[in-house]
Amino acid sequence: MSQFLQVGIVQQACTRNTESNIQNSLNGIRACAQKGAQVVVLQELHAGVYFCQAEDTSQFDLAEPIPGPISQRFAEAARAYGVVLVTSLFEKRAPGLYHNTAVVFDKDGSMAGKYRKMHIPDDPAYYEKFYFTPGDLGFLPVSTSVGKLGVLVCWDQWYPEAARLMALAGAEVLIYPTAIGWESTDPEEEKARQFNAWQTIQRSHAIANGLPVVAVNRTGYEPDWTGATGGIEFWGQSFVAGPQGELLFQAPAHEVCHAVVEIDKGRTEAVRQIWPFLRDRRIDAYEGLTKRYID
Repeated sequence: MSQFLQVGIVQQACTRNTESNIQNSLNGIRACAQKGAQVVVLQELHAGVYFCQAEDTSQFDLAEPIPGPISQRFAEAARAYGVVLVTSLFEKRAPGLYHNTAVVFDKDGSMAGKYRKMHIPDDPAYYEKFYFTPGDLGFLPVSTSVGKLGVLVCWDQWYPEAARLMALAGAEVLIYPTAIGWESTDPEEEKARQFNAWQTIQRSHAIANGLPVVAVNRTGYEPDWTGATGGIEFWGQSFVAGPQGELLFQAPAHEVCHAVVEIDKGRTEAVRQIWPFLRDRRIDAYEGLTKRYID
């Protein structure tokens, strides 16, 4: 298995037209494959709008079982283009039980594995706790023909514990399908602070674990159909960082982007030799991490 990995990124804008969204994703997969991608990463919930802006039971109709019609189309795309494919889907597991689920397909179209989003936010315009049950599959990388992929989803990207557990389980790269943006009333200085914090925390995961990080965000404006807020302007700027946090690629903020970025997985060993953070962890003194707060 080569130490060099060609990673395709599909940053797209989404509308209420599910078929159009799916077709745009499929076009992006094809474009990345034509540029030599071995693995292609799609953004969070790429088959539809970000429906979590409001609490609305009609939005549960967007969910499907896995496997199901939508996941099958992406399985076929993985096989047709010979790529490992990281998707992000709204999973209906049982009546009243739904997950935000990343499904990974190997290049033969088989399901290599899946990850159910563990950290579920509940913030203005991000009412995910109304829709998603926290994941129950743990923080385990998915083994594929191109290596072990540590797939997490959006809000997970703020938590060093999630990245660390993926690294300890042998992940060779951390991957974050994402849907994050600015509320329309945020001032420009606050927008800058939010984006910088988002990118910095993920680059820190790369550094702390000696692993490359791939974050794929959506772009474009999506209105709040209830009128309660001014909607979200997704900030795009998908990026790839190396194992020392160095930026290898950053997409534009307001444009669709299909890019392929080369990752040298072999650098993990070299970086961990000079920065042996895993060696020097004091695992005998971390009991407090399992507590909500230490009084």
